[in-house]
Amino acid sequence: MKKSIKVLAIAVLLTAAPLIISAQYLPTHPNGGNDPGPTNTPVGGAAPIDGGLSILLVLGAAYGSKKIFQQQK
Repeated sequence: MKKSIKVLAIAVLLTAAPLIISAQYLPTHPNGGNDPGPTNTPVGGAAPIDGGLSILLVLGAAYGSKKIFQQQK
């Protein structure tokens, strides 16, 4: 009985998940996805990655220095 309930639950999740979980709609580029054009904006948009990247680098350096300090102790 328990096995059939598990199998049924997995089957329902596998069939219903693609209907519930869908990809985010991507807006079209002003030029229709062609060259960046005269405004010089990239086709994917101007996504700032510097803030998150610098935070990750600082946290990685801090974690690495903590590990090195602990090994020397």
